Amino acid sequence: MAAPNIVNVATITGVTTYIAGVSTQGALSGAKYQGISTVVTNAASSGKVIKINCLVATAIGTTTGVTVNQYNSASQFTGAAATVSLASTMTVPTFSSLAVIDKTNSIYLQENEQIGVICQSNAGQLDVVCSYEEIS
Repeated sequence: MAAPNIVNVATITGVTTYIAGVSTQGALSGAKYQGISTVVTNAASSGKVIKINCLVATAIGTTTGVTVNQYNSASQFTGAAATVSLASTMTVPTFSSLAVIDKTNSIYLQENEQIGVICQSNAGQLDVVCSYEEIS
């Protein structure tokens, strides 16, 4: 099913989700990257479009980096051909937050897409909060 016409919608549902302790990216295993934390998924036949309003990464302890990718398959992380970088190893200072996505650069997730987050390995810990709207 195609994404709904966002001019004539029936429902807009606001959602906030979070991940405490984002994973660090591991190796490619069986055509899938291991260690990527999925923040938001829009299933293949959801009948929805998802508007990402904000995604904030917070460093807990040591300064670290955050990588945020959009994947064009909601079921797997399959390397560069299926990935668009939204942020690549952006520095998040000690006990600080970084707004990777906000109202000035919001994005839409079509069906069968997702957003994944990776913490820089061996450098601190990240928490991530994401606010979005499910539009159908």
